[in-house]
Amino acid sequence: MIRFLLLTAAAAVAGVAQFASYQPTGLWWAAPLGFALFFIAVDRAVAGAPTDATGPRSIRRWAMWLSWVQGLVCFLFLLPWVGEYVGAIAWIGLSLLESLYSLLFGLGLGLICVMARTWLGGGHGSRARRGRAVLLLVMLPAWFVATEWLRSSWPFGGFGWARVAWGQITGPLAEWSTVAGPALVTFAVVVTGVALALLVRRRYITTVSTVAVAVGGGLVLGAVPTSWGGEVDETLNVVAVQGNVPRLGLDFNSQRSAVLNNHLAQTFKLAEEIDSGERPRPDLVIWPENASDINPFVNESAAQQISAAAEAVGAPLLVGTITRDEEGSRNTAVVWDPETGPGDQHVKKFLQPFGEYMPYRDLLRHVSPYVDMAGNFKAGDGDGVVDMDGVPVGVATCYEVSFDGAFRDATRAGATIFASPTNNATFGFTDMTFQQLAISRMRAIEYDRSVVVAATSGVSAIVSPGGAVTDRTEIFRAGLLQEDVPVRDTETLSARIGPVGEWILSAVGAVFVLYAGFRQKKR
Repeated sequence: MIRFLLLTAAAAVAGVAQFASYQPTGLWWAAPLGFALFFIAVDRAVAGAPTDATGPRSIRRWAMWLSWVQGLVCFLFLLPWVGEYVGAIAWIGLSLLESLYSLLFGLGLGLICVMARTWLGGGHGSRARRGRAVLLLVMLPAWFVATEWLRSSWPFGGFGWARVAWGQITGPLAEWSTVAGPALVTFAVVVTGVALALLVRRRYITTVSTVAVAVGGGLVLGAVPTSWGGEVDETLNVVAVQGNVPRLGLDFNSQRSAVLNNHLAQTFKLAEEIDSGERPRPDLVIWPENASDINPFVNESAAQQISAAAEAVGAPLLVGTITRDEEGSRNTAVVWDPETGPGDQHVKKFLQPFGEYMPYRDLLRHVSPYVDMAGNFKAGDGDGVVDMDGVPVGVATCYEVSFDGAFRDATRAGATIFASPTNNATFGFTDMTFQQLAISRMRAIEYDRSVVVAATSGVSAIVSPGGAVTDRTEIFRAGLLQEDVPVRDTETLSARIGPVGEWILSAVGAVFVLYAGFRQKKR
C-alpha cells in the first residue's frame, strides 16, 4: 500500500509540474522535470512487478494508472476556467474526458515497458542495450505525440488547449515549432523527460546527448534563420482596441449596445488623440470578437456608427460581429473601410463545442440548465485571410488559434501579419486569457509573424514574430495598444510541411505500440 501511494503521489506531482509550465505560472522547465518524475515512477513500478506470467499484466495496469493520474491532475489544475460560470460539472467533466487520452497513452506505455523489460535486460552486449535504450527514447515520446494528436483532433474537432507545447513559450524548446509545429515541441519536452529519467538509471551518454539535442537544438534554432523568402521588409502601425464589457458572466452580451458603445468610445478616443498629435495615424485597427454583437448588415444604426469610427481614425477596422445567412448565425470578422465600408470577411471555421454550438443539445438539456445558453453557430470556410487596405491579414478568432490549420492556411495564402480577435468575458479573472495568449505567442514563433490580439475584456497584446509580448492591457479594463510591428512574408519549415511532421511522429509511435502489442500476444 505504501508503494502504491508513493508512486501515485509521484505521478500526481508530475501532473502539477506540467501544469506549472503553462501561463501565467510559466515555469517551462517544470514540464520536462515532471515527465522525468513520471517515467521514474513508471520505472519503479516495472522494477517491482512480478517476474512470472502475471508480470506483463501488472506492468500495464501500473502504466495506465500512473499515466491517468498524471494527466487528470494536470487537467484539473489547468481547466477550472471552463466551469467559472457554469459550475464544476463542466470543469471536472472535461478534465475526466481529456484524461481518457492519458489512459490510452498509459496503455501503449505499458506495452512498451513490457517489451523494454526484456530488451534492456537482455544479452547481445552493452552496445546493443544502449541502442535499444535510444530506440525507446524515441518511441515513448512519439507515442505521446500520437495520443496528443488524437486528443487535439477528436471528438468535435478535438481539444488542443492542453498541448504540452504551450507551456514552453518562455523556454528554448519553443523554437522547435518553426520546424514541425507544436507537435515537435511536445516531442522535445517528453524526450527530455525520458532522458532525465534515464540519467537516474545512470545511462549518462544517452541522457547527455538527448538533452543536448533537445535543449541545445532549440537554442540554436533561435539564433539561426529557420524560414525562407523575406522580400517584404517594412512595418505597419497597428492598434488593438479593448472596449471592455458592462459586466462579467455568461450574459455579458445581453447589453450588446453597451459593448458596441464601449468599443466605439475607445476608437473615437483614438481618433481624438490622432487629431491632437498625441498618436500617429494607424494603418490597421483591430476590434475584438463580439465587439459588435449587433449585426451591422441588419442594424443601420450600428453600421453608421462603425462607419463613423472608421472615418474618424482614417484606417480600416476589423470588426468582430455576428452575421446571419440562409444556414444560420456566423461568428464573423468584417473589414470596415473608412471609404468603402464593409469588405472582406472571415467566418470562424473552428467553433467551440458546448459554447458556440451544443452537441447532443436535447440530451444534455436534462443534465445542465446552461445548455440552452450555448449558441447555434455554423462554421465557415476559406483560408482565413482578409484584405485590409492592401494588407493580407491572417485571422484566427479566439478558440481557432489552438488549431494548427488556422494560421497555417493563412500563411500559405499570403498573410503577412496575424490578428486574433477574442472574447474572454465569459471566463472572468481566470487563467484562460493568459493560456490563450501563450498559444498566440507560439504561433508567432511558428510562422514568423507579428500577432495582434484584441480582446473584449483582456488580455489584449501585441506580439513580435519572436513570440515576445511588446505591449499588453489588463483584464477588464478598457485600453488601446498601438505599435509599429514587422511585416513578414517568410515561410517557415513548419508552414511548408504542414501536419506532415506530426503525422510521421504519430505514425512511428502508433506502429511501435502495435508491434509491442503483437509481440506480447504472440508470446
